[in-house]
Amino acid sequence: MTAEPRTDRSESFGEALLGAVLDRAHELPPHLIGPLVADVVERLGGRCPQVLLQDYGQLLLVPLPGEGLADGEPHVIDDSAAGRCFLDAVSVELPGEDGVRIHLPLLDGGDQVGVLAVTLNHADDDARRILRRLSGLVADLLVTKHGYSDLFFRTRRGEPMSVAAEIQWSLLPPLAMIMPRVALAGVLEPAYDVAGDSFDYALNGDVLHLAMIDAMGHGLDAATMATVAIGAYRHARRLGTGLTEIYAFMDEAVAKQFGTEHFVTAQMMRLDTTTGHLQWVNAGHPAPILVRDHRVTGRLVAPTTLPVGLGGAEPEISALGLERGDRVLCFTDGLIEEHAAGEEQFGEERLIDWVNGLEGAGRGVRAVARALSHTLKRARGGRTTDDATLLLVEWRG
Repeated sequence: MTAEPRTDRSESFGEALLGAVLDRAHELPPHLIGPLVADVVERLGGRCPQVLLQDYGQLLLVPLPGEGLADGEPHVIDDSAAGRCFLDAVSVELPGEDGVRIHLPLLDGGDQVGVLAVTLNHADDDARRILRRLSGLVADLLVTKHGYSDLFFRTRRGEPMSVAAEIQWSLLPPLAMIMPRVALAGVLEPAYDVAGDSFDYALNGDVLHLAMIDAMGHGLDAATMATVAIGAYRHARRLGTGLTEIYAFMDEAVAKQFGTEHFVTAQMMRLDTTTGHLQWVNAGHPAPILVRDHRVTGRLVAPTTLPVGLGGAEPEISALGLERGDRVLCFTDGLIEEHAAGEEQFGEERLIDWVNGLEGAGRGVRAVARALSHTLKRARGGRTTDDATLLLVEWRG
């Protein structure tokens, strides 16, 4: 009788390194992520590891504190190797006298959590492969441990944050999602004082559900109203109801809680990621912009009903067949109604010009959404009198 060949199940060097993370991940306290990363990097022959997290203003990458992690000044996203890695989600290597500084994107579901930076004496394909897989594990750890600690929040917070903004940030899904058939990215401004603006999304099977809202007013009242509106949206969506039923549910929830003198403008969408069939209802919200072949082709102007909370008529469902590569930009009115001191409002035409300029570079949705928000912020002198939120969605086919 011929003996069956024995399968080699021994642990390789790379498996042992990554296994050190997996074996300890379940019960690892958040503040010990840094020491664990530092230990694995040292065993790989690396040094000076940094875990860099994006600040809430999306301007800087800030070193996560921790034993074994290198400290240092924040990296400016628009002017650093770490920033290039972060924006384009690609590894960036910088040769130097003391070795090679490697920057790797920390990706979770397409959302860019931050950057892992490590110095090696020299980089070969084996080291790059192990570091790439390590960065994936570290990204997952950061996401799963985030809810257990304030460590990551404090690292990312660059200035004092209002209570209303605290509420809104806790309400948000990840700012970006990059999947094979669909990609999206959102930005909230002012990051540390946003109140009534919010968005939500969910990818359920082949269907992307998303909503953008703008609650009237400012401060805690607006944040509370936005919380009720998003909560009602999620509840109705998870029941499997259609867009008109979702509107009715949100409308009733806001009216019961705040009375008929308060309202929330809203836009709810459903995108079939297999066919590109887009449906939406508009409740007093600015019409989205359609971008095709990296140029704005028009606004998705459609019949609207009253804002949520005012008891409007049943909304009419609008529909459009997207083409592969099409992008839809949803935004709140603060994006176009803001103006510099003594000047006219920015308006839709100027917004379209900026979108065309940024889209012409052919960059991904994360980079375009961020660049558009910061372009608008610079145009108004770094200040805003209203929330200005945007959400860019791409059907990739």
